[in-house]
Amino acid sequence: MKHNYNMNRRKFLETTSVMAAGAIGFPYIVTASALGNGGAVAPSNRTVVGAIGVGEQGNGVLGNFLNQSDAQVVAVCDVDKARREGTCRRIEQHYQKKGCAVYNDFRDLLVRDDIDAVLIATPDHWHVLCATAAAKAGKDMYMEKPLGLNVAEGQALQAVVNRYGTIFQFGTQQRSDIQFRLACELVRNGRIGKLHTINVWAPPSVAGGSTKKAAVPDGLDYDMWLGPAPFREYTYNRCASDWDNKFWWFNSDYCIGWISGWGIHPVDIALWGAGGLLSGPIGVEGTGIFPTEGLCDTATYWNVKLDYASAVTMNFMSNPPPAKWLSRYNTEVDHGTAFEGTEGWVYVNRNEMTVSDESIRLSGSSDDIKLYQSTNHVRNFLDCAKSRTKTICPVDQAHQADVVCHISDIAIRYKRRLKWDMEKEIFIGDDSANRMLSRSMRSPWRL
Repeated sequence: MKHNYNMNRRKFLETTSVMAAGAIGFPYIVTASALGNGGAVAPSNRTVVGAIGVGEQGNGVLGNFLNQSDAQVVAVCDVDKARREGTCRRIEQHYQKKGCAVYNDFRDLLVRDDIDAVLIATPDHWHVLCATAAAKAGKDMYMEKPLGLNVAEGQALQAVVNRYGTIFQFGTQQRSDIQFRLACELVRNGRIGKLHTINVWAPPSVAGGSTKKAAVPDGLDYDMWLGPAPFREYTYNRCASDWDNKFWWFNSDYCIGWISGWGIHPVDIALWGAGGLLSGPIGVEGTGIFPTEGLCDTATYWNVKLDYASAVTMNFMSNPPPAKWLSRYNTEVDHGTAFEGTEGWVYVNRNEMTVSDESIRLSGSSDDIKLYQSTNHVRNFLDCAKSRTKTICPVDQAHQADVVCHISDIAIRYKRRLKWDMEKEIFIGDDSANRMLSRSMRSPWRL
């Protein structure tokens, strides 16, 4: 599938800050089935994909792309040579054909006019820089959560995606799991009466991580890994990609911890289920616990209350939630979204959906509100890229969830109630808190 890309390589690299040197060759994988024989999808109907960031998270989502017959992954980019070359071998083995291209600099991948879409699964501090550049280069994108490192980054990406007509899928894949959609439909259709409270919880962040200076491993472009983040000496835990040592997830130079990295999943479902009732909070307050030593410095635990103009309250906290919640919803799961109404409740997590009374689940009519249906997040993205229609989680809704996480993090740092202007997306009468809505980038990077 082709789009018309009208961007000179030099001009593109200049507009995304620093120049990347060297001429690039564009090898292209073409398998035997790519000719459209034997019922296979012809090249003209395939979405050609490049992957930016191929650690464990990126490779996990990449597998879903590889399983789609009408997608062709032709290039990978990662600042770690071993990761990008290992992922390239995986792709070539899958297609049983050589030709996957590897890049250290994402801009060299984006300048290719044969690539239609990109998967972005970099560390959080790179998300918006890569995504805005991708949109300007005419690429559709599937981007891992969270959206940005702060509210201003999310605003910038939202504006660029909407300006360029980019098809955008946010990695809040719970929307493509049936139990979440059914739970949200019960709420939307008034099965629990008038919604008044939403209880949301997610796994906590972690503390620790070595701060001991170490030699940068061969094959890792550490300066590029840091990118727009402040310069720090290399330590292993700072930029490891395996789950057990990935402490960058919990360092504020690169993210805000699992208040957004994991918390955005149940928050997104809260927003989906409540619909217009949660169009924007008007106040936020809460408490948190922060590490005092080690590499990690984001909140390990948080307990936040968000008030909405609709009189709905969202309670957003880290696991474990109050014992009375676990007892009420008959669960021991470390995450979930529970909707409380005047006539009952519905609770949903990745394992199940439960209700206060089975009559809530069984009731329904032909006039019921039906939410957007998807059973596979990547499949939905590819279908929308072809039809040029919005995905199940487009950028506007992604930004809405992202804002909840960011202002929650700011509130627990200030330890006081903050008033929020949902139209202007600023705190009311609080210059100090408003300074937390954006941050500077290390030169030469900028949006």
